[in-house]
Amino acid sequence: MSSHHIVRDDQEPALIIANGAECSRELMDQLLEWSPLVIVLDSAIERVLELGIKIDVLLGDFDRGFDADYYKEKQYPLEVIHTPDQDKTDLEKAFDFLIERGHKAANVIWATGKRADHTITNITNIVHYRNQLKIVILDDHSKIFLLPRKFEKWHTANTPISLIPIGHVSGITTQNLFYPLKNETLTIGYRTGSSNHVIKDGLVTIEYTGGDLLMMECFD
Repeated sequence: MSSHHIVRDDQEPALIIANGAECSRELMDQLLEWSPLVIVLDSAIERVLELGIKIDVLLGDFDRGFDADYYKEKQYPLEVIHTPDQDKTDLEKAFDFLIERGHKAANVIWATGKRADHTITNITNIVHYRNQLKIVILDDHSKIFLLPRKFEKWHTANTPISLIPIGHVSGITTQNLFYPLKNETLTIGYRTGSSNHVIKDGLVTIEYTGGDLLMMECFD
């Protein structure tokens, strides 16, 4: 059974495995290597067990005649967290669980693909946790995260980057992107910053004054 490292540094992101389309085993293993805690949402547990992955927490509403003891026998030790609140998705409940336990960051896989409504909800809901948890959603084609008000990161030339507003985002200024923004506004459904790219090797800088702006680093 594949096992993840025991990481002592509280700053290492926990790993949440949702129930969307599977990513490559290569990406999963890279994330497992440095994850101090692996959480699986209940709807994905059978798929995860088939891959022989060691998990720490099984979390969900268990609304389909779920037998927690069965999975405790298959994975030991295993913490089972019952979260019956129907006003939140299981992924949101996993974020809440991490915040309660004092974690500062989380990587999420299997959160995109399959059902479009789940994908949109999973991506957009991360803005709610801006001040509580640093969240990155990853699949084989994209890395998605909420930008701070000022963001700087070194990128290679021609890296595809999309800026997606959640609602209305104002005062956006960028440097080293092919389609520059200068104190401009993006609004979901009307104007977004999709399919931009880095001009040259070096720092990409993005600043904005209001709203919630997602960045997607894309890998075609």
